[in-house]
Amino acid sequence: MLPPFISAAALARHLGQVVVCDVRDHRDGRTGRAAYDAGHIPTAVRIEVDRDLSAPASVADGRHPLPAPKAFAAAMAAAGIGDDDAVIAYDDEGGVMAARLVWMLRVTGHDAAVLDGGIQAWTGPLQTRERRRPTARFAARAWPEHMLAGIDEVAATGDVLLDGRQAERFAGAPHELDPRPGHIPGARGLPTREHVGEDGTLLARDELRRRFAAVGVQRGTHVVSYCGSGVTACHQLLVLEHAGLGPGRLYPGSWSQWAGDPARPAETGA
Repeated sequence: MLPPFISAAALARHLGQVVVCDVRDHRDGRTGRAAYDAGHIPTAVRIEVDRDLSAPASVADGRHPLPAPKAFAAAMAAAGIGDDDAVIAYDDEGGVMAARLVWMLRVTGHDAAVLDGGIQAWTGPLQTRERRRPTARFAARAWPEHMLAGIDEVAATGDVLLDGRQAERFAGAPHELDPRPGHIPGARGLPTREHVGEDGTLLARDELRRRFAAVGVQRGTHVVSYCGSGVTACHQLLVLEHAGLGPGRLYPGSWSQWAGDPARPAETGA
């Protein structure tokens, strides 16, 4: 089984033996597709967060609900990813978007890892021609319930609830992606984008463990991870595993679901 993160050097050694997935995704007017067309790691196929890794957005379920298992299986098969394939996914944001695909694959028993450092860490040539793989066989598997937390469970859980959004959003600064400002009462802010250094690669394990310890997470601590819509929260979970602190659970609806219900309370402040 692959570790949650692998280096660009390791990918280069095994490039022809894995399925490489480009999961770049931007929320600022740019598109991941345009970035892919401009240049991607050789053999990489394109994966869309909204289309392939999420069900349609709704007020009731949030911006990026987990897709139905059959829909996810169909998307993977169409991309040429088979049941026995190992997947390496990358983006250009420290892995916070690619982690969504990797987490979804790993919790359903597939071999997958995030490229540490993303496309910026790749020193080889890039391609501009789209890569199309033959349709593969990918069996639908149910999302494991023990790896998930629903909205009512989050409200009552005694687990450590980690909010992976930027500190200012956690504290209550208005943001165009948030239905309203603030965070789930009792949550602890731990921005997942700050798990990586200036070069986009993960901080050392000891530093990551110190970051988790600062918000009360040690080995064996029960953790639920959320973010704005359940995408970058997956990166938090993979980093938790990488640091040797346990798998944790995902709250898929995240703040977009919680804050979309006016009856749910919100806290502000750091």
